[in-house]
Amino acid sequence: MKFTWFNLMPWPHLPDDFREKNRSVWVDIPSTLYDPRKGHFVYHEYMDQLEYADALGFDGIGVNEHHQNGYGLMPSPNIIAAGLARRTSRAAICVIGNSIALYNPPIRVAEEFAMLDVISGGRLIAGFPVGTPMDTNFCYGQIPALTRDKYREAHELIMRAWAADEPFAFDGKYNQLRWVNCWPKPIQKPHPPIYIPGGGSIETWDFCLDHDYNYSYLSFFGYKRAKALMDGYWSRVAERGKDLSPYRAAFAQIICVAETDREAEELYAEHCLYFFNRCLHVFPPFALAALPGRPEGLPERHLEAAHRRAFRGGRKPGHRPPTARGSHHGAPRRPPVLPLPQWRHARLEDPLLVPALRRAGDAAPARSLAGVEARRALVDPSHG
Repeated sequence: MKFTWFNLMPWPHLPDDFREKNRSVWVDIPSTLYDPRKGHFVYHEYMDQLEYADALGFDGIGVNEHHQNGYGLMPSPNIIAAGLARRTSRAAICVIGNSIALYNPPIRVAEEFAMLDVISGGRLIAGFPVGTPMDTNFCYGQIPALTRDKYREAHELIMRAWAADEPFAFDGKYNQLRWVNCWPKPIQKPHPPIYIPGGGSIETWDFCLDHDYNYSYLSFFGYKRAKALMDGYWSRVAERGKDLSPYRAAFAQIICVAETDREAEELYAEHCLYFFNRCLHVFPPFALAALPGRPEGLPERHLEAAHRRAFRGGRKPGHRPPTARGSHHGAPRRPPVLPLPQWRHARLEDPLLVPALRRAGDAAPARSLAGVEARRALVDPSHG
C-alpha cells in the first residue's frame, strides 16, 4: 500500500452563514467572497504543506482540477504541480487530474504532462477525470450527452501523441490536427501511470479495466459506504477476468490521526464540519446535469440495479447522503468525526503508529515548517 497526501486546496475563509446565504459553493458562488491577498497566502501555505508531505516520506502528493468554486482552488493543477516538481525530490507528483474533455485541443494535456514528468525526473502520475457536471457542463459549457464521447477522443489523441515516434495527422470527430508531434515526451515509458478518479460510475470502471488504468475512488462519506462501492468495483474486475493487482485501485479518504477519539474530535471537528457544511454545499441541479456513469445503450433499470449491488443499501443513483449524521437541511448537529461506531472501526489499531507518525513529523527537515511560518508572517502581520 502506498500513501498520497492529497490537497483539494479549498478556500478557508467562507463565512459561518455561507449555507444560509448562498445556494452553492460551486458555479455561482459570489466572487466577492474571494480575497486575492489572502489567496496569496493560501496558495503558498498549501504548497508548503505538500512539500512538507514529501519531506515526511509520503509516496505521493496530490492535486486536482476544479473551476469556479470554493471547494478547490486549482483551475490549473499543472501550475501547482510544476512548482512542486522543482521543490520536491521523492514523492510522486499526482495530478488527479486534467479534465481532458475540456481541452481544445487535448494535445495540450500531452505536452504539459510530459513537461511535468521531465521536470520531476519521471515522478508524474497522470489523472484523466471525466469531470464533475459543475465543471464540465455549467462552468465550461460542455453538452452533457457529448462529454464521454469527447473524453474518449481526447484520451486517444493524448496516448497516441505520447507513443508516436513520427508526426501524424489526427482526424477525429471533435479534433482535427494536421500535425501531432509531442515535444517533449515523458520520461516514463510507454507513458506515466494513468489514474482515473471517479465517484462510482460503472462506465468509468469499465474504461479503467479496458486500458488497465487505476480506478481512484473519491470517498467523503465513510469507509463503510466506500467499501461497499469498492466491493462492487472488485466484483466487476472479476467479471471481466482481470487480475487482482492492488494497483488497479486507489482510495481517497479523510484520515484524522490522534491518540484517542476524544483528541481526534478536539483537533479535527471544526475543520471537518467546515468542509462538509460549506465546501460540499452544492446546489443539487448543478450536480445532476446528466445521469453520471450511465453507459450508452444501458437501460436505466439495469444501471440502477448495478448501483444497488455496489452500494448494498439500495440507494438510487444520484442519492446524496447528508453531510453528517443527524443533519437536516441546515448544519449537522454532530460532526462526522465523533466516535460513532463507523469511526471506531476505522481506527488505526497499531499502538506504535501514531507516535511513529509524530516522530516523523518532528524529524522532518525544518525548511518546510519554516517556510509555512515565514509565509504566514509575511502576508498576515498579526500572526505571532
